[in-house]
Amino acid sequence: MSDLAQFLPWQQELAANWLGQRERFAHAWLIHGLPGIGKRQFALAAAGSLLCESPRHGLACGHCAACLWLISGNHPDLRRIRPEAMALAEGIAATGADDDAGTGAAKKAPSKEIRVEQLRSLSSWFNTATHRGGWRVAVLYPAQAMNGITANALLKVLEEPPQHTVFLLVADAPDRLLPTLVSRCRRLPLPVPDQAASMAWLAKEEISRADEWLAAAGGAPLLARQLAQSGANPCPDWLNQLIAPLARGQRPDIGPLADQLEKTPTEIWVDALQRLFLDLLLASSGAPVRYFPSLEKQTRLTAGLAVLGNLADTAKWLAQQRAVAGHPLNAKLLVHSSLQRVIMACSPGA
Repeated sequence: MSDLAQFLPWQQELAANWLGQRERFAHAWLIHGLPGIGKRQFALAAAGSLLCESPRHGLACGHCAACLWLISGNHPDLRRIRPEAMALAEGIAATGADDDAGTGAAKKAPSKEIRVEQLRSLSSWFNTATHRGGWRVAVLYPAQAMNGITANALLKVLEEPPQHTVFLLVADAPDRLLPTLVSRCRRLPLPVPDQAASMAWLAKEEISRADEWLAAAGGAPLLARQLAQSGANPCPDWLNQLIAPLARGQRPDIGPLADQLEKTPTEIWVDALQRLFLDLLLASSGAPVRYFPSLEKQTRLTAGLAVLGNLADTAKWLAQQRAVAGHPLNAKLLVHSSLQRVIMACSPGA
């Protein structure tokens, strides 16, 4: 049994206005925005509302036959298309009401990509009548998990879309997708909720130090909750060990820092360095820091010693490393080279 997906508080007005125009609804939508603001939940709640037979102000009623099917997790006119690894992480086994994400799981590691076979397996679904005479909805997330073959296969489907079918694609950034695919979709950007709405929601979720976690997540409340539940600190201890000597114009000892980071997933520590460098760039321009308010004093002192161009260049370099963080050729070498580059960029007159 699963709950009917609900729109988050900051999504409800936008959702009602958007879904209230379903008579002229596009066949494909690209729902995009900052990671951690609830895009996937928005898309699944939208699917429920589109399938609902008695919508209220455009939103699912929660009581009709279609909603009851959704609550039980087996609506025949809904498909979720996502990587097998994500399906397993969600704890949802593939069923007749889902895609074929579970195929072959016993033989090899779960795929982190959306495979072309997952789209091809939906051909018969596309070509049959809907069970209740309404919409058929395919929710695909995250869209950037499609490889080139899968993206082209979806493009062919969207060029001649099946009748009564709506595709909801979820992505962090449209520019990471196939441009021709984006052109086939109507875009629906989801805004970042304001701080008051995020803090109110985090309070209901019983998240302590919510303001620090929200800052660390760049204002994204669902990401803030995820980070808070990780058991770590809003500002990693190793980051404080890195910047404290830099703020005094000294070079940190790379050895102990590298030992810590080598035990941490690459994407996590690279993300933290990226956030630190954005704070350094903000401090250089006299703006408030965004991600690590507890380090504001050290950040401003470090930014005052560093050369702005070096900070900007290293920020770009870190973004390049983040793009390949999932499969670095040599993780240990990346840790050492990253720390050395960061220290050089933050050194006086470097």
